[in-house]
Amino acid sequence: MSITRSFNLFSFSGKMKILHLSWMAFFITFVVWFNFAPMLQAVAASLGLDKSQIKTLLILNVALTIPARVVIGMLTDRFGPKMVYSGLLALCSIPCFMFALADTFLQAAVARFALGFIGAGFVIGIRLVSEWFPANELGTAEGIYGGWGNFGSAAAAFTLPTIAVLFGGDDGWRYAIGITGLMSLLFSAVFYFNVSDTPKGSTYFKPKNVGAIEVTSKGDFFLLILMKVPMYAALALLTWKLSPAGVSMLSETIAMICYAGLVVLFVYDLTHVWKVNKNIFVEPVPEMHRYKFKQVVVLNILSFATFGSELAVISMLPLFFSDTFALTPVMAGMVASAYAFMNLMSRPGGGWLSDRFGRKSTLLILTAGLAIGYVVMGMVDSGWPLVMAVIAAMACSFFVQAGEGAVFAVVPLIKRRLTGQIAGMTGAYGNVGAVVYLTVLSFVDYSTFFYVIAGTAVVGFITLLFMEEPKGHITEVREDGSVELITVS
Repeated sequence: MSITRSFNLFSFSGKMKILHLSWMAFFITFVVWFNFAPMLQAVAASLGLDKSQIKTLLILNVALTIPARVVIGMLTDRFGPKMVYSGLLALCSIPCFMFALADTFLQAAVARFALGFIGAGFVIGIRLVSEWFPANELGTAEGIYGGWGNFGSAAAAFTLPTIAVLFGGDDGWRYAIGITGLMSLLFSAVFYFNVSDTPKGSTYFKPKNVGAIEVTSKGDFFLLILMKVPMYAALALLTWKLSPAGVSMLSETIAMICYAGLVVLFVYDLTHVWKVNKNIFVEPVPEMHRYKFKQVVVLNILSFATFGSELAVISMLPLFFSDTFALTPVMAGMVASAYAFMNLMSRPGGGWLSDRFGRKSTLLILTAGLAIGYVVMGMVDSGWPLVMAVIAAMACSFFVQAGEGAVFAVVPLIKRRLTGQIAGMTGAYGNVGAVVYLTVLSFVDYSTFFYVIAGTAVVGFITLLFMEEPKGHITEVREDGSVELITVS
């Protein structure tokens, strides 16, 4: 089978073809998802937007991603990565075109809200890559997928303004953003006709139920419910930001309706959790099907601190350098880009370290480094040489992004048929972290902001002590009743 071939990064066949097409798909989703920020000033001038409306669009761009990652994870496990990734790329080109053609704030707002769904694409590739690579290469492969794909946000920042200038005129930004939608649409076909969910002869294991993640003990049932609360709390925070207490996009009445809707949705979600898992209260789950949900909890918390802090810091770092060192906006943006550039090597590096030196030990070292890195960032002030501040940011970003690579080196090793859903929840916690950190930033100074992130990293380090190193095999049952043992160590 293709899965047994050597790991040759310059190959474009077998499992390496799947890896390259996967990171390209993820790259395009991030180009589309982050195509607004580089065009912000041009869009504001063209549509006559004020600062409050710009902030609203930025919030709406990420609002849908938290639930979307959970939903996309479920769909991936049920229908397979090939179908779901192709469909996501094609469908999300529509709101991208809508945004490029928008003439009013309302049209732009609806389009940006819908585009939040494309931010869930990351989850799909985690499951796909795990189907094609053995455990001893999985961290490296997932790191390359995540790191190279994540670079799409930086690529958008560097290329889209140039494309807009090439087209020229007041509508240059429309062409630039429209091109990203066209990329997404065309690559959906490329992906569909060149990818298969598993190597030839392998089985794609699907969850027994769709609608909620399966757990295998009573304690894990209540732990799952507890872990859902922060996701809905983050959505409530986003609603608050859009309410009169924030940017005043929503009236007080509409905000209250949204809060009530979140409560109803939470209760509805809990009913699905009960329907999928009620049997565990009647009879114990056979030993071969059990997994420990505490593993997922630890990864969720680590994703909160790693990917959550990355999203938040990327959003504020240009302003931080501008305010701290009195740089021009252009220069501050260029300096801050060093943080994002680290993704190309840091995330694959974290996955590689995880493959070579163990999942838990690598995460412990990287999480400790992350905490120290943000403490150092909190100490940066105008008295520092600029070059030392940049070095501190790059060093911090290494631990952040390598930590992300190490986190998603573990995700596929918990329960194969649930990998999409686990990746969806863990990825969603990254977005929850971003919402929380950026909310904190609106109340405190830069130093306190960095110290808060460092504090959550310490919490992640403590919870990591309770994680168990993946070892042995995952047991899955084929449709014909035969058993397959999937090596995880």
